[in-house]
Amino acid sequence: MLEIAPIRNLNAAVSAPGSKSYSQRALVIAALADGKSCLHNTLISEDTCYLIDGLSALGAKISISGNDVSVTGTEGILKNPSKALFLGNNGTALRFLTSLVCLGQGSFVLTGDKRLCERPVKPLLDALRTLGVSVSEKNTGYPPVAIVAAGIEGGIVTLSDIESSQYVSSLLISAPYSRRGVKIRLEGRKVSEPYIDMTLKVMRDFGVKPEKTADGCCHVKGGQRYVGREYMIEGDVSSASYFFLAAALSGGRIRVLNINPETIQGDIGIIEIMKDLGCSARYGANWVELTGGALHGGEYMIDMGNMPDMVPGVAVLAAFRQGRTVIKNASHLRLKESNRLFALATELKRIGIEAEETKDGLIINGGHPHGAEIETYNDHRIAMSFAIAGLVADGMKIKNEKCVQKSFPGFWEALKEL
Repeated sequence: MLEIAPIRNLNAAVSAPGSKSYSQRALVIAALADGKSCLHNTLISEDTCYLIDGLSALGAKISISGNDVSVTGTEGILKNPSKALFLGNNGTALRFLTSLVCLGQGSFVLTGDKRLCERPVKPLLDALRTLGVSVSEKNTGYPPVAIVAAGIEGGIVTLSDIESSQYVSSLLISAPYSRRGVKIRLEGRKVSEPYIDMTLKVMRDFGVKPEKTADGCCHVKGGQRYVGREYMIEGDVSSASYFFLAAALSGGRIRVLNINPETIQGDIGIIEIMKDLGCSARYGANWVELTGGALHGGEYMIDMGNMPDMVPGVAVLAAFRQGRTVIKNASHLRLKESNRLFALATELKRIGIEAEETKDGLIINGGHPHGAEIETYNDHRIAMSFAIAGLVADGMKIKNEKCVQKSFPGFWEALKEL
């Protein structure tokens, strides 16, 4: 358990690590590509290491030097490892590799820890069946996932009211290696669309030309190939957000380096929320600076559908402002590393804040939080968000603080440097 030391007069600069979302997309695509890639500013964390191990087992040759990762691609010809791929609690890796292994030959099994085996994949498996993949009848819609692979034929697939954009990204990444191409139609509720745009961008960066129509449908022609290249990975706005939260809560100033203000990462929207609530921001070529102010009170309603990873930070911010905050379009947070809506409501109550879990989000009545022993549910974003609360509320203690290894191994060191 780690006790957080409060901070006074925050005025600091900190550098964000490489984006986890970009790192994982680039790693998978480089592993499929013809030739060699060098990925710079890659996030090396628990999640990306599980993914790297999985890709290595499938035949990619991968070496790591600091934050640079060298990947010699498989040219789309995957090795069958003849054993299950264990992916920890990396839901992105599970979903991306579920489609990827369909390009191989023979039986593949993908699994992970207890929580990963509670995270759904049925919509993805149903889509792969539509595209001509033989999915084992042993599958229950949850991991372990069993695939009998012989390539992806292709075709048209419709996804309705999906709770994760990762299903779409998974299909897109492997689609260039299908025989007939893949067209994806999205109907009903859509979440986390910026992540789909990020996938399309990385695909283009590695030489494939996906198409996205005005109504959000995606089409990828078969017979295309990724080409290895040098690739610089952006800084992670999700990780940067905790330092922005520190400035917002303390009334101080922080400049986060290695952040592209023009990024398509959806989480950059956290800056606009903080500005709405009384903060100010400045932007440079590769940094964003946030200065806290007196937090505005009153009723505040926010749709978090496109930046679900920001909900824990927004919930903590809401705890410190006077007024009622309604977070909506976030029901898919129940399927993350933990049931984040339950976790947030429970831990906010623990620090003295009235919070209610709703069907699709949270209602939080802000006040004067106090310190407490925070249960993290082995969820990195719960740990980091409540750690920032501890910068202004005395006596905050974080259980299982090592869970931040999943996305931001250097978090505690960076927090101390403030």
